Amino acid sequence: MHPSSAERVPDARHSPWIENRPSRKWIPRLDLLELWASREITLVLALRNVKTRYKQTLLGVAWTILQPLTAVAIFSLVFGRLALVPSEGVPYPVFVFTGLAVWLYFASASNLASESLAQHRELVTKIYFPRLHAPIASVLPGLIDLSISLLAVGVFMVIYDVAPTPAIVLLPVWILAAPVVALAVGVWLAALNVQYRDVRNALTFLLQVWFFATPVVYGSSLLEGRWSFLLALNPMAGLIEGFRWSLIGAPPPGMWALGSFAMGAVVLVSGLTYFGLVQRRFADLV
Repeated sequence: MHPSSAERVPDARHSPWIENRPSRKWIPRLDLLELWASREITLVLALRNVKTRYKQTLLGVAWTILQPLTAVAIFSLVFGRLALVPSEGVPYPVFVFTGLAVWLYFASASNLASESLAQHRELVTKIYFPRLHAPIASVLPGLIDLSISLLAVGVFMVIYDVAPTPAIVLLPVWILAAPVVALAVGVWLAALNVQYRDVRNALTFLLQVWFFATPVVYGSSLLEGRWSFLLALNPMAGLIEGFRWSLIGAPPPGMWALGSFAMGAVVLVSGLTYFGLVQRRFADLV
């Protein structure tokens, strides 16, 4: 005699519960293999950002040149001629153009990364993908603008008769480091902006203060000595000085740059850690 269906099916009231909980580890594990296997998502999101950025614009990529050129003209007049700010032995327009090219990339990439999750609510809430793709894709399109700006710096070098030095061979290293620094800040901002929407307002003020705390329109020599710790705490200081050293033959970064690079690594690791801890709640908060 076969047992009845009621006898074969266990009573749900007496079945053990299976509870899935998010990891409570302080250091979450980043699945780099999954991230690499789905790397096409980064490419798709990055191309989408490029198309959105230049869609229905009158001048397109020309803004990449117009913005720093206008700033160079203003800063050259105010700081180069009136305030006589030293430019490390390099003509001031070339000096400040190099710093602005790197800074404008960083500011734009950080801003895009901060909005990368909040502006793609439909993706975060309806589709599963490694969330880290969003801020990574946000820092890549700006490399096009950075490359164009660096070519414009080359034109300025010809005009002002500035010859590159053998340190030019290290320029690719600094170009690769630029999106890493932007991503270090961007992952923090992306995660915080999902939870606190006033991050976008605070970011504008933060970037303004950070700009003048970074040797963009002045040389790092103004802060060397007792104030060099401010440079060591600033991950953008070492990056900009590295660009100037490799591209326009400015003096190499001082020992404080080691602290600047270390600070960039700290911001990146801590940002990835925080991002990993809170990413499970993004779909509920965004």
